[in-house]
Amino acid sequence: MKIKIALTVATLSTFVVLGASAKNINTDEHHTTASDQIIAEQRVMLEKNTDGKGFGPQSPRDIDSISGKNEVIFNSAPEYRKMNLCNIHFHKNAEHKGGEFTTYAGNGDGFGNKSGYKYSGTLSALELSSVDDKICSNKHGSLNVGDTIEVHYVHSTAQVSPGPTLGSCLNESIKNPQLRVETQVYVLVNDKNALDFNELTKYGVKDGFQQALNIPTNTGSAIQYIGSTTGPSYNEKGSPFQVSWSVRPNVAKVDISSVGAWCKDNIFKEDHAHGVRNLVTNPKLLSEIK
Repeated sequence: MKIKIALTVATLSTFVVLGASAKNINTDEHHTTASDQIIAEQRVMLEKNTDGKGFGPQSPRDIDSISGKNEVIFNSAPEYRKMNLCNIHFHKNAEHKGGEFTTYAGNGDGFGNKSGYKYSGTLSALELSSVDDKICSNKHGSLNVGDTIEVHYVHSTAQVSPGPTLGSCLNESIKNPQLRVETQVYVLVNDKNALDFNELTKYGVKDGFQQALNIPTNTGSAIQYIGSTTGPSYNEKGSPFQVSWSVRPNVAKVDISSVGAWCKDNIFKEDHAHGVRNLVTNPKLLSEIK
């Protein structure tokens, strides 16, 4: 069954809004921690709030597992070179699990912060040497060397240009565009010879489409699957949005200072890392990867 959903700028702008309704989280002035019980309760609420309601497959997921029992299907979006880049943003720690990012960061605060998955490889002492600047800081902290980020290069079939929020992914002519997210996980290092984030997010018109011009091509064959939007606001409820995902399994190293420079000045008005949604593990909420 193919489901069509009318999207609006208001609803699209909530794709990466942070928040969840976790209860009984232990907090103090300096530290917040969600217990295993809280995460389990969030999963129970997600099951309850989606059961029998026709939600399509959800994201994020373990890309190393192909199983899934969700019966809602929709046409996969075109490959990204035939779509327009509309937004770039990133999450602290990987939302997806698999490939070279399988180390669990912990439960975090129950609202998407300090959770997700980290680069499972090793870095040199030089790559991990500290930097003086605060990188992409907000009330939840800053980025540090050794941190993992998952970057979402969002594409739309609508005739749009890159801009702030995912409301940039539609226009007045098409309210239900197909969406694709090209996903790359990076690890932050103190190395001027590592990749430059400003180059990785460089965009322009190519073959008639707005494109991210330097998405890595040497980080493994992308795992393709159909899912949804992400973000911790969906920890306890289903996302109704349909998204085609391409998740590369290998991690690339990026110079942390270049990420900091990007946070200070980019067309997307992104200045910090977003939180992560709990990994979706319920087979009824996952598509089968073919």
